[in-house]
Amino acid sequence: VQLQACGGGLVQVGGSLRLSCAASGSTDSNYVMAWYRQTPGQLRELIATISSGGNTDYKDSVKGRFTISRDNAKNTAYLQMNSLKPEDTAVYSCNVGYYIGSYYYSYNYWGQGTQVTVSS
Repeated sequence: VQLQACGGGLVQVGGSLRLSCAASGSTDSNYVMAWYRQTPGQLRELIATISSGGNTDYKDSVKGRFTISRDNAKNTAYLQMNSLKPEDTAVYSCNVGYYIGSYYYSYNYWGQGTQVTVSS
């Protein structure tokens, strides 16, 4: 599976961006799709997931500001980010995986991320 994230950029505090993640290769629409972000020296953190049926889950720090969605026909996930804050600055990557209970397990498929920089 190949994953390509795009849509990042430089935005001011309070601004918005929409990221896209296209999956190709041996894709399965039953995958959960997820967005992660990572800052230098920090571990990659899971921020949002969406199941094939549209069930979503978010990290507390982005709830109410970020919205994850997907188009199964296009094997594409999106992340609408509103009310951006400087602490949202990171490299954003997408991933596919699955849930067991309430835990998300990621497959080891990672594409090149996209940089989001929020300036104050």
